[in-house]
Amino acid sequence: SRMLNSITDGFLCCLLGKSTNAVGPLDSIESTNGYSFLEVKPGRILRIRHSIPNRAALQQGAEESPAEGSDRGRVHCKRKITIYRNGQLVIENQGDAVRSDIPHCHSSSAEPNSTVELELSDTATQAPTQAPPAAPGGSRDVAAPPGPGKRRKRRPKKVITVDCQKQITSCKGTHSDVVLFFIHGVGGSLDIWKEQLDFFSKLGYEVVAPDLAGHGCSSAPQIAAAYTFYALAEDMRAVFKHYAKKRNILIGHSYGVSFCTFLAHEYPELVHKVIMINGGGPTALEPSLCSIFNMPTCVLHCLSPCLAWSFLKAGFARQGAKEKQLLKEGNAFNVSSFVLRAMMSGQYWPEGDEVYHAELAVPVLLVHGMHDKFVPVEEDQRMAEILLIAFLKVIDEGSHMVMLECPETVNTLLHEFILWEPEPAATEEQ
Repeated sequence: SRMLNSITDGFLCCLLGKSTNAVGPLDSIESTNGYSFLEVKPGRILRIRHSIPNRAALQQGAEESPAEGSDRGRVHCKRKITIYRNGQLVIENQGDAVRSDIPHCHSSSAEPNSTVELELSDTATQAPTQAPPAAPGGSRDVAAPPGPGKRRKRRPKKVITVDCQKQITSCKGTHSDVVLFFIHGVGGSLDIWKEQLDFFSKLGYEVVAPDLAGHGCSSAPQIAAAYTFYALAEDMRAVFKHYAKKRNILIGHSYGVSFCTFLAHEYPELVHKVIMINGGGPTALEPSLCSIFNMPTCVLHCLSPCLAWSFLKAGFARQGAKEKQLLKEGNAFNVSSFVLRAMMSGQYWPEGDEVYHAELAVPVLLVHGMHDKFVPVEEDQRMAEILLIAFLKVIDEGSHMVMLECPETVNTLLHEFILWEPEPAATEEQ
């Protein structure tokens, strides 16, 4: 029945030249139960769930926050990134060692005087041979290109130096200067974060979760340019600037990870920690030329039941009644064919390459669902190799929608990272 209706609507769409929109009208949604609407541009309105803890907890947290001049959790982030004309990328970590006490996490943190060598030319197709965790005090040489080490002495195309001090502290729910931002991916909505938003709100955290344009209950412009990476990134910038405080933690899923990376790069002093859930490798975004999403909108609309079934098959480790209900409750894959096509074809972000990610000095937790058919685990392993301070956690029983499948595991892991604070680095050797 649903497929027949979809095909009928698709034919009407082709005949009339109109595209259906699964997003409900804004005037039918009331701003209640913690939801609000933010006009990021004239006529471009995003629905946002914003939960603020009670004032008593905020006042208590102000006393618990670390002092301004404190050296607790302070890390010297220094690395030299050399790019050669043959596509070779050499990363030399010269700052403080960062040791992890996050339980069950594989650490790929920067160690002093360690070197990482990678080939830029085949990042999209070739996975690293292995991504072992770095032992404290040891060096890390991964994915080194073949040939003698003398090659690195050739004249570099570009040299980038990252040298900064980061104050990485434990962020408790009672701290008045901490905000958690949750950003979903293509076809999702803020509702996919329900378990996380409820969990952290009850712990006293201020949480912010927007619906991307064309998703959930946000406005859905009928112009493809409204869904390019840059247009959506500017939306997220507006949301971030509106709600940000002193210590902001960004949590992204899938495509939403790219916007977290963008904000961390743009606001290094405001972004305290980043959590990337099934976000993929540190490669520049470029839409595929041979994709089903390049088909006309009306054809996609006819195929929408098949696409929804494919998403269920690839996005969950199991495909039972529970998973179907989770998709429904999360309002996931409930966007118009026009928005879906525009989102996929608008994923163009040439700046977001490996060098861009290597410049980030913010601590990052990478969460990967082992059964994810959209993002291979090798991509998150490569991301862990490139990032300066990163921890990779693989959840064996999860897939792409791991926050819906394993909410308790994800919530615990996220909370441990939010509370994590690095051990004091030894300064005598420097």
